[in-house]
Amino acid sequence: MHRRNALQTLIAGAFATGAVTLLAGCKPTPIKFEGVDITGAEYGKDFPLPDAKGQRRSVKDFAGQVVVVFFGYTQCPDVCPTTLQELVEAKALLGAQGERLQGVFVSLDPDRDTPEVLRAYAEAFDPRMVALTGSKDDIAAVAKDFKVFFKKVEGRQPGSYTLDHSAGLYLYDPQGRLRVYHRYGQGAQALAKDAKALLDETAAA
Repeated sequence: MHRRNALQTLIAGAFATGAVTLLAGCKPTPIKFEGVDITGAEYGKDFPLPDAKGQRRSVKDFAGQVVVVFFGYTQCPDVCPTTLQELVEAKALLGAQGERLQGVFVSLDPDRDTPEVLRAYAEAFDPRMVALTGSKDDIAAVAKDFKVFFKKVEGRQPGSYTLDHSAGLYLYDPQGRLRVYHRYGQGAQALAKDAKALLDETAAA
């Protein structure tokens, strides 16, 4: 009797171990991103600002796409145009999947970035790019939620100024979850690789 109980216990233990191993084998392998993995971040949940046409937008508007959010301003001399061009190049690198990479440009300079100016600027890079603006208070609130720093720097000429600002990209997966942060200058190939990983992850789910 003792031998039978011992055998049953051994078989039950082996079955449990096998089941755990099987479940572990079914667990998807975490993505190794080129950027910083911020999956589960409690900040940057959404960007509730109006676009250049006055329509309030949300990450939910772009379900099924990888959304890339960047904060800047149209008169930025270097960082902004360089970064937006990288986004354009990343879409090209993705081929057919590039149609599911959505750029969102948030202006930090509502005084000069009128809806007309902002729309023309964004669409000059990509006709499908969405540009967001709003009141100074609303923009400041969204920037704060994304931990984006920006500061007005007076220029040499009266009334002229530039903006010092954080220069990074925020990537949302097709389910609208913030997943990856790219530092300035990581390049189009790194951006395309992480966007593809997020798109493929959804397809495999």
